[in-house]
Amino acid sequence: MAKKKGITPIGKRIRRIRLDKKMTLDTIANETGLSKEFIKKIEAGDKRPSVGTLLQISRTLHIDSNFLLKEQGDALEERSKAYTKRTDNYAYTPLTPTAENKHLKAFKIVVGAKKSHDGVGFQHDGEEFTYVLKGKVEVKVGDHINKLKKGDSLHFNSGIKHDLKNTGKTDAELIVVVYAP
Repeated sequence: MAKKKGITPIGKRIRRIRLDKKMTLDTIANETGLSKEFIKKIEAGDKRPSVGTLLQISRTLHIDSNFLLKEQGDALEERSKAYTKRTDNYAYTPLTPTAENKHLKAFKIVVGAKKSHDGVGFQHDGEEFTYVLKGKVEVKVGDHINKLKKGDSLHFNSGIKHDLKNTGKTDAELIVVVYAP
């Protein structure tokens, strides 16, 4: 994973905050539901966390999620411009990059054709709204599978384990709005 000059990678920021707060990997694992091995991979920079995972970790660390979602060191005027970040399975662009200390965050998500999350179900306090701009996706909420296409939307309790999968032959584009109390 390439590192931009002057930018501290997300994993290192998470580790530094966790250690500064004297929180163990066990504590983070128990509070987020993530495995210690997965957290170690994130902190080492071997795994790129999803938006949902960053929301879980920031809540557990008692920090504003924008500290992890934005590029550290960006000037305020630069943060107001959209930038795209990649996880292992999709790209996301924050649509509300200056909404620090706010509960509502919006993202444009692009999921590659036939791609899905890597088996880690997402679960975080709050609500989530998904609107499909392009393509076909399945959003699994608990045991229920929602099949969505262009123009469809879904509003659900994000405290229930959920996954996203692109079932189409082309990239899917979505607007996802997350409310985290």
